[in-house]
Amino acid sequence: MTLQLLLDSADPLAWQEWMATGLFQGITTNPTLLRRAGLPCTLPSLAALSRRAFALGAQELHLQAWGADGPSLAACGQALAALEPAAVLVKLPITRAGLEAARSLMADGIRVTFTACYEVHQVLLAAAVGATYIAPYLGRIHDQGRDGLAELAAMQRALEGVGSPTRLLVASLRQPAELAALAAGGLDCFTLSPAVAAALFAVEATQQAAAGFEADAAAAGFARDAATAGGVGFPAGGAGGTA
Repeated sequence: MTLQLLLDSADPLAWQEWMATGLFQGITTNPTLLRRAGLPCTLPSLAALSRRAFALGAQELHLQAWGADGPSLAACGQALAALEPAAVLVKLPITRAGLEAARSLMADGIRVTFTACYEVHQVLLAAAVGATYIAPYLGRIHDQGRDGLAELAAMQRALEGVGSPTRLLVASLRQPAELAALAAGGLDCFTLSPAVAAALFAVEATQQAAAGFEADAAAAGFARDAATAGGVGFPAGGAGGTA
């Protein structure tokens, strides 16, 4: 497996900002994120959002189904998947109703991401039905007073122990250090909020070094001139040359 980063947001402005970086292969959303973004959780709204996500280069879009029981979740999931069958994954809660819906959807070739995972044994449920992903909530596990990093490591071992291709899609990360620690333990799929994405670049020493390079370039006479050398000015002898 290779590292896969998804953007956890329903805000199209955040999509536009972060998808342009090339870091993210796709986007995850849910009704809570839609509410925070002030967007309706309706099929027409999600259809419009889907078009925007794919126009920005998303290779995967995870959309959460809603419904009071398995058949309702499955019907909603069918409608969501139809928006872009090759790229939409249907998110379902890891509940009995969610598993019922997943069985129906996967029988039609629709990929499923289970969500709201808090316990190690829940990943085995996802593995048993052949889900593509299951998303444990790292930060919320921490909030319960548990060691979320250790719990997710145990989830990964459980999936590996049964030889399952189901992948952990780690959600609810709150700081870059958690991403690094989990990656060091072999986890390779994460969905990040825009705030955590921004924190990946908030390394003071790196920012100071970059500013120093710019200051030294200016002091050495490398004037910014869009009319020369494709926008980068060089001394008379050329880049690295002598006059």
